[in-house]
Amino acid sequence: MNNFKKIGISALAGSLAMVSATNAVEYAVTGDLIATFSSANAVPLAEDGKGIGVDTDLYFNTSGELNNGYTIGMFMAVNTNGALTNSSSQLTMGMGSLGTIQINHVGGSKANAIDDVMPAAYEETWHGIATDNPSFFGASVNSGSIDYRIPAQEFMGTTMNASVTYDPGQGAGGVDAKDVGATGNSGVAYTLQFAHESGVEIGGGHEALNDGDIKGGNPTSGETENNTAYIKYATGPFSMGYQAAIKNAAHGITAKGRDQEANMMAVAYTSGNTTVSYAESELINLKHGASAEVSTELESVQIAHVMGAMTLSAAVSETKNANATLGQKYEENTLAVSFAF
Repeated sequence: MNNFKKIGISALAGSLAMVSATNAVEYAVTGDLIATFSSANAVPLAEDGKGIGVDTDLYFNTSGELNNGYTIGMFMAVNTNGALTNSSSQLTMGMGSLGTIQINHVGGSKANAIDDVMPAAYEETWHGIATDNPSFFGASVNSGSIDYRIPAQEFMGTTMNASVTYDPGQGAGGVDAKDVGATGNSGVAYTLQFAHESGVEIGGGHEALNDGDIKGGNPTSGETENNTAYIKYATGPFSMGYQAAIKNAAHGITAKGRDQEANMMAVAYTSGNTTVSYAESELINLKHGASAEVSTELESVQIAHVMGAMTLSAAVSETKNANATLGQKYEENTLAVSFAF
């Protein structure tokens, strides 16, 4: 996103300049707008549909430095296409060689950032262009959580990054100051990533979610474990990747949830300002009790062309066995134009 504007226009210049000088704080605002035309078809439900959609967002960034050299930053994304809503907000403290702490009020956890890292010209196979989502890793600790991220470690042409995310109320989201969450079930996630100068990147994560106190006598609760791993390679205009994830669903004394597996792969090619990509994803709901195994398959062909602050995109996507229902198909075609300002 292009950072074209800094708040400092005539109406605010005086007050903001004084605050910035006093507290060494910088303020910046950016934004974007995306307009889409989509058509969808669900078989055998025969739910054909078309629609023009608009999404407009403003992004507020604040950064400053403390007396001890630590940095403080705040980010907030505000969705403005309807009633104003906080769609993403984080507070970050950079501690130099000690690493970074980030409070994820709405989204932003490092764990959820690696849920699907496959290259794409427009979006992931599931993001707004499908009815199923194979990227379950990190979703439960994405809001109302805190990250600790080590400083990037450099050695032998390799950069290593690692993080731990803790959420005292996994799955419940962030709460207002002085409030408490709706659940006491906690979650923790770990990530580890290596990127080599040759273009190879590997990474993965482990997530443990407390779904209830089985020691307290609740026979239907327990712990869910999610794991993911990926490998990517980029050389010249080509990039490709493969990622897998496994969910070991909540298991207690007498009950167990339905396990899932996910596979994602993609390849992308960039020539000048144009990128094309092809991606496949698979979400497997494993056999559970009387329910048979069902594999949901997603495919998406995408293209994007950048013209300065404007990007034109298109996606043709298909989902087989949608909603974990055998024989159900979902198709969607999307044209999009977006502007960054």
